[in-house]
Amino acid sequence: MKTLFSFAIIFLAGVIPTFSQTTNDFLVKQLEYSHSSENWFAPINVATEGINATQANWHDESENHSIAQLVSHLVFWNDRLLQAIKGNPAPQFEGDNEETFSEISEDEWTNMVEKLDQIMNEIEVETKKLEGKQLEGWSETLANIAAHNAYHTGQIVYIRKQNNWWR
Repeated sequence: MKTLFSFAIIFLAGVIPTFSQTTNDFLVKQLEYSHSSENWFAPINVATEGINATQANWHDESENHSIAQLVSHLVFWNDRLLQAIKGNPAPQFEGDNEETFSEISEDEWTNMVEKLDQIMNEIEVETKKLEGKQLEGWSETLANIAAHNAYHTGQIVYIRKQNNWWR
């Protein structure tokens, strides 16, 4: 019995640390999954890859947002979060979320996608730096932004599938 118990302790001592994950690691992984690392769902980098400005601005007959408007919305909220994490003042916002779904010109499309990528990279870097009370204070918001990004990425994939623009 002692041998079995000793074996169990040694086995668990070797296994448990491999399943251990810090809050930082977990949050960064979730941010990466919604940004650039394909896992259970397509990340935004994959969802926007190969889309031209005409496709990005396509609308159906309903009042649904275009891919460009969804990317604009993600840039707005991710940049706002990034500035807050860095301790910078957030730009003025009147509280009308519809204003964050801006139209994007053909010239702006590529820059907007690159800007979103850069902002999301920076959020991941800043998240890795967080610790203690600071991490505790931001963890829920970071988890929510990862879910928010995944939600809108799903809408982008849906638009692409609807138009036969997906894989």
